[in-house]
Amino acid sequence: MSLLSIADLSTHFRLPNGALRALDGVSLDLQAEETLGIVGESGCGKSTLGKTILRLVQPTSGSIRFAGEDVTTVPTRKLAQFRRRAQMVFQDPFASLNPRHTIRKILTDPLVVHGIGDKPERARRVEDIVQRVGLDAGALDRYPHEFSGGQRQRVGIARALILEPDLVICDEPVSALDLSIQAQTLNLLSRMKADLNLSYIFISHDLSVVRYFTDRVLVMYLGRVVESAPTRALWSAPRHPYTRALMDAVPDPARRRHAAPIKGDLPSPQDVPTGCRFHPRCPLATEICTRVEPTLDRLGDGHSAACHHA
Repeated sequence: MSLLSIADLSTHFRLPNGALRALDGVSLDLQAEETLGIVGESGCGKSTLGKTILRLVQPTSGSIRFAGEDVTTVPTRKLAQFRRRAQMVFQDPFASLNPRHTIRKILTDPLVVHGIGDKPERARRVEDIVQRVGLDAGALDRYPHEFSGGQRQRVGIARALILEPDLVICDEPVSALDLSIQAQTLNLLSRMKADLNLSYIFISHDLSVVRYFTDRVLVMYLGRVVESAPTRALWSAPRHPYTRALMDAVPDPARRRHAAPIKGDLPSPQDVPTGCRFHPRCPLATEICTRVEPTLDRLGDGHSAACHHA
């Protein structure tokens, strides 16, 4: 049984001049101890997907099942048990931490909210998780502004892990960090996954990071999944022209290959093209692409793509 199973999930936002279709029929399965990457351009729905899974944003339709239980329509006041087992690491390690609270309080509050342990037990847990993420005990009585970006992100990771969840959704967790700090943070996440038997959903626009860190990848475009494959298979043989365009947009010094930006602009989620959503920018587009939206079809070896010419 999958740890997380999402079927036909949509999240639309009402605006004065229409609806913004941030997610439009996304389905995925995540196995225990798997790391699933979600990639795509800004505005493709990656972050909305992560927040919708945790019910930080309410879905418009579809279903979310976690460990066999349907959590799609559970009232907000009853979501505590689910959120104890599913946590999030946010992109901005400063904005996601309360500047008025010490690190000790930031890490203790989740334990208090979920009624875990007495005061000595909570203190022990806080000291243990701080040590495990590479900070010293002296950090506990300091405030977020006293730390570097990388150290603040370690606090964010500690906050997510202190409840000992099964799933952690990482929303661009290293994009705001310097390259050397990115590597340290990714190594920390890898070590925590092995130590705590975690599953990750790893949202990123950085393909090199996703290639290093994930087991399987979903490629999203305008609120839909256009390709899904094991990470190694995706890089060796991408099937969707959008995936190939994303890869070509990354410079490769080893092969002396310059970046080739994707042609055209990303359409608005308020005005989705008919047929295949990528056809206005696609070098392979034909007449059928302008009329018929392709389905996500299995191509074998765990590989799926939504393209008439895959």
